[in-house]
Amino acid sequence: MIMIILFRILLLTAFVIILYTAYKFYTNPRRKLDLAHENKEFYFLDDQENTKHNFLITYRGMMFEGEKYLGATEHAFEVLTIYVSTKEPEKLKGLERNDLYFLEEQILRSYPYAKIEWKYPINRLNIKPVTEEKEKDH
Repeated sequence: MIMIILFRILLLTAFVIILYTAYKFYTNPRRKLDLAHENKEFYFLDDQENTKHNFLITYRGMMFEGEKYLGATEHAFEVLTIYVSTKEPEKLKGLERNDLYFLEEQILRSYPYAKIEWKYPINRLNIKPVTEEKEKDH
């Protein structure tokens, strides 16, 4: 009788562990980032409380990494400088000025005091001015 009760407790415990593991898997932010990267969607993965951890952004199948640096404002210490780079420069084909503006806007939502610096090769891209793009559309 005791063996049956212990076996049932063991089964219940195993079931709870499996449910908890599945829940943690589906709510894992890194999994969401990887899924958005595969689907070429936008996703911003960041731990705003920890300024030592870089953030990751996926956008249109491109992966960007942002390095955060603290500085002092008049009232508090804030992230004042962010260096954004990519580890896959070959995937930058088709990146336009409006894409960079969109990414900067998303970063500035989280870090309004930050100055964003684009690292090589993004800072070397020959991006068409917005007026040239509008002329092609007409």
